[in-house]
Amino acid sequence: MRVRGRYFICSHFRGPATVRMISLTTTTSLAVRRFATVIALAAFVASCGEAPKPPAAPPAPAVTVAPPTKKTVFDFDEYVGRFVAVNSVEVRARVSGYLEGVHFKDGQIVQQGDLLFSIDKRPFENAGAQARATVTQTRSNLSFTTADFERGQQLVKDKTITEQTFEQRSQAYRNAQAAVSGAEAALRTSELDLEFTALKAPINGRIGDRRVSPGNLVTGGSGGNTTLLATIVSTDPIRFEFTFDEASYLRYERSAAKGNADIASRGTGLDVKLKLIDEPDFVHTGAMDFVDNVIERATGTIRGRASFANANGVFTPGMFARIRVPASSAYEALLLPDAAIGSEQVRKFVLVVDGENTARLKYVTLGQLDGDLRVIKTGLVPEDKVIVNGMARVRAGQKVTPQAAGAPPPAAPAK
Repeated sequence: MRVRGRYFICSHFRGPATVRMISLTTTTSLAVRRFATVIALAAFVASCGEAPKPPAAPPAPAVTVAPPTKKTVFDFDEYVGRFVAVNSVEVRARVSGYLEGVHFKDGQIVQQGDLLFSIDKRPFENAGAQARATVTQTRSNLSFTTADFERGQQLVKDKTITEQTFEQRSQAYRNAQAAVSGAEAALRTSELDLEFTALKAPINGRIGDRRVSPGNLVTGGSGGNTTLLATIVSTDPIRFEFTFDEASYLRYERSAAKGNADIASRGTGLDVKLKLIDEPDFVHTGAMDFVDNVIERATGTIRGRASFANANGVFTPGMFARIRVPASSAYEALLLPDAAIGSEQVRKFVLVVDGENTARLKYVTLGQLDGDLRVIKTGLVPEDKVIVNGMARVRAGQKVTPQAAGAPPPAAPAK
């Protein structure tokens, strides 16, 4: 406190009772001024002597703790691939002619034996009638030559005819037999051509759109210039093809050598899971049925294939999807929710509560997701109490108030 003329100042007053400056007028009497000075000095001294109260320590933050979940799991790998049809057929004409009718709707499901296209069959009916007439003629000729041959056998024994004449009758008989066989074969061919005028579905599946409209001339036969009319692909079951790298293939082979069933076991029916691009989880179950026998030199990958049921027709050839395949044998693992895992640059950690209710840092190695939980490969023991809720309010070394998961919240302090 200093006195400057008629002002008294205390440079560190605190509290509502502080008086920073008192002005004494010159008209006041000396006694009154002395009395006022004494009162002011007492207030100044009382105000300057007060010490601030230290702030109260905050309570330990409440957190939810839970032990890791134990579960038998296995490692898996994920790959991207496409669906392919088990059977795919190009419908082409076997005979040439004018297309008379189309008996399906573009894109519909067809069954084996359903009529798809019909070609004008009148020319083939005429060819069949001609072939049947030829067969009748050759059979008639065969009957005559047979009788002549049989008479010649007795006559040559009786020396009535010469050996040369008998040989001529024998030759005519054999020629007649061959003519009948040729005519019958021509008749069967004409009947087949007539049958081929009706093009039927060779497999069950979904047919594409028609490539030729009725009234057009289509080219048939067995060559490469035949007319493509439509395509049919089978839909149930359906296959899924994907590729995996050489390192993964070696890992699967090593696992198979130890007796574990995996992709490299080829044809063991290993269960696999699949999900489409709009699905959140792997909900479709299939089985491995093929692994290629060579690794492609250009890409360093090998092709694998799985089979899936497709009764509802959702899977379509050419569709993308993701497949999950087992990559290890089953083992016991500890799992935690992802919310309990923190990141420190490239390292992952969790906070556990020790016996003194202090948060401790533990670095962990993560595995794959199993439902809503994350597999913890290393860093935890089953007895750990992991902070699964409230981790953002806690730092390592801090005291906490642990609460078991699922327990009711603590009561609020009384006011």
